[in-house]
Amino acid sequence: MSRIGNNPIELPQGVTVTIGENNSVLVKGKLGELSKTFHADLSVNVEENSVAVSRSSDSKEHKSFHGLTRSLLNNMVIGVTEGFKKELELVGVGYRASNSGQKLELALGFSHNVIFEIPAEVKVETLSEKGKNPIITLTSMDNQLLGAVAAKIRSLRKPEPYKGKGIKYVGEQLRRKAGKTAAK
Repeated sequence: MSRIGNNPIELPQGVTVTIGENNSVLVKGKLGELSKTFHADLSVNVEENSVAVSRSSDSKEHKSFHGLTRSLLNNMVIGVTEGFKKELELVGVGYRASNSGQKLELALGFSHNVIFEIPAEVKVETLSEKGKNPIITLTSMDNQLLGAVAAKIRSLRKPEPYKGKGIKYVGEQLRRKAGKTAAK
């Protein structure tokens, strides 16, 4: 029995959910609208102020899609009301970040600066203060796209385990390794 899938999703005021053909769901809110098509064997039911997901059988596949569908719908509702935010921190001497519109320019210790094109659905801001590491702030109402963009930026220079240099999420705990010790 899916504990997550059976929980109804409470709809905040100003959010509307409409179900189209082929199990496509459209969620509208104050920040915009999101749409997604879900598995055909699951049914999405909209009551007055809540949305419930139910499955047709207890097969393993249906059980796994049940909780996933509910979580994705919940993320869509949260996205159109509050939005999502991820912050990346550049740790390293000479690492810099700047943006002009949707182009993010990163100086990561390579011979040339890396220019990264951000999708239009994701807003980007860079913050560089003297004496602190540069921070890239990404905001979007689509949690899946936001996570993919943040992971792609992080993959340009992953944090290494010895000095901790690289691009990391703010608040991320890194596993550090001990370096070489001098022979006596």
